[in-house]
Amino acid sequence: MFEVAEFTPWSALAGGMLIGLAALLLLVFNGRVAGISGILNMAMQRPQGDTAWRWLFVLGLLLGAGGYVLVAGLPFALREGFPAGLLAVAGFLVGMGTRMGGGCTSGHGVCGISRFSQRSMVATAVFMLVAVITTYVVRHVAGVGV
Repeated sequence: MFEVAEFTPWSALAGGMLIGLAALLLLVFNGRVAGISGILNMAMQRPQGDTAWRWLFVLGLLLGAGGYVLVAGLPFALREGFPAGLLAVAGFLVGMGTRMGGGCTSGHGVCGISRFSQRSMVATAVFMLVAVITTYVVRHVAGVGV
C-alpha cells in the first residue's frame, strides 16, 4: 500500500515543476490564471464562448491524476477513520473559504505568489495557518483519524 507520509523529493519536484509549467502555459497562451476554483466555477456558470478551455482544463486534471495512478501502479485508497459527515462539513467549509478568499491554493499559492501578489501571499499564509490549526484540532483534540 502506498504510504502518503513518505517523503519523495524527486516526484514532488517533478510534480511541482509540471504544475508551474502548466500555470505558465495557461497564462502565456490564454492570458488566464490557473486558479482551479475559479476555472471550475466559471465553467459551471457557462459564460458565452468561454467554457470549452475550462472543461478541458478540469478534464486534464482528472486524466492526469488517473494516468499517474495507472502508470505508477498505485492503488486508489479512501481515507479511513474520518466520518462522512465530518468530511462533508470540511468540504463545505473549504468551498466557503475559497469563495471568501477570492480563490484557492492553486490560484493564490501557485499563480499569485509567483506574480508577487501581496494579497496572494497573505491568503496563502492564512491557508497554511488554518491547515496547521485544523490538523492539530482534528487529530489531537478530537482524535479523528489517529
